Amino acid sequence: MEIVVQKYGGTSVADAQRVQAVAKRAIAAKEQGYGVVIVVSAQGDTTDELIQRALQITDEPPLRELDMLLTTGEQMSSALLAMAINAAGTEAISLTGVQAGIRTDSLHTKAKIKSIDTTRVKSELAAGKIVIVAGFQGVDEQGDYTTLGRGGSDTTAVALAAALQAKMCEIYTDVDGVYTADPRVVTSARKLAEISYGEMLEMARLGAGVLQPRAVECAAFERVPLVVRSSFNNNSGTWVKEENQLERERVVVGVAHDLDIAKVTLRGVPDRPGVVARIFTALADAGINVDMIVQTPQERETCDMLFSIDLADLPRTRGIITVVGEELGIDGILYDDQVAKVSIVGAGMVTNPGVAATMFRTLAEAGINILAISTSEIKVSCLVPRTRALEAVRAIHSEFQLDSDA
Repeated sequence: MEIVVQKYGGTSVADAQRVQAVAKRAIAAKEQGYGVVIVVSAQGDTTDELIQRALQITDEPPLRELDMLLTTGEQMSSALLAMAINAAGTEAISLTGVQAGIRTDSLHTKAKIKSIDTTRVKSELAAGKIVIVAGFQGVDEQGDYTTLGRGGSDTTAVALAAALQAKMCEIYTDVDGVYTADPRVVTSARKLAEISYGEMLEMARLGAGVLQPRAVECAAFERVPLVVRSSFNNNSGTWVKEENQLERERVVVGVAHDLDIAKVTLRGVPDRPGVVARIFTALADAGINVDMIVQTPQERETCDMLFSIDLADLPRTRGIITVVGEELGIDGILYDDQVAKVSIVGAGMVTNPGVAATMFRTLAEAGINILAISTSEIKVSCLVPRTRALEAVRAIHSEFQLDSDA
């Protein structure tokens, strides 16, 4: 029996009517002869509401207890969907991440999946049931609940598809697929028929909220066939796959943006071996990801350093950098939460010089100042003032003619 894994986001199960619509899709897949595994997110804004409840109690909830709270959202969705499928006359069972055998490390709120024991899931499938797994969660070696970070249900679905050797993993969301830019920002954005794993990973890392980056990493490593489509219609979606010859003809396949960015500037950092390692090791040990890094040598054996982080990590970063700064004798520390990151992505950039220059010129002609730059073989990112970010996205999208099918 071939297995398909379907993941449904929060908007797809936001109310009773939508839960019943998902139930119909799941039953239809089973009637086609597949073993069906469903992964669900929490309904609507449930996760945000749970976080707000925690913040009403304390400004800094213990991360273990926060995970205990947040896992309830997905469990509610999975139980409701199982009820809907059973009510429609097809057997279904809901499982928590723990019951589904998902084991993680102990980094609460940002845990990574270490292994999956599929015994229970396979047993339930063999019994003829549709299996609904609560996404976004697992259990560590101590038996404590953990969560996988924003969008973690994507990773749950892909990891399960890999472990079950599923025929494909379908990611159902509130958009028709992956677009050349956020269609809410660029009305002329074009849906891509397919995109490579590498390009999708960069788009996801750089702010495209369609897929969690770790889900794409897992899909690429395990070669899981992945498709993103809407749960509200039957339109064809976007396939994420190893080869993307059609879109490779375009130098740039998409523009991504991220408004949830903060910039940290360190003035007068001692310019000696070990200092940079001390700063970024302290951040890494706290699970804080650093993106752009710019270091500028100064006089008197010091340097200035700029780096960007997720906005949500700013409070913890302040505490860490304050301690490290005093220890190292850093002269000054500045924080800026009014920045954004705008990026272009495309495998074709490897063999086409001048792409970055075109992006920089486009921003210059729009009068948008670039605060920092980072590049790789298939992406160029610029840090810009947050107030100008959406204007930058539209200008770049137009310059590279991404709204054209040509």
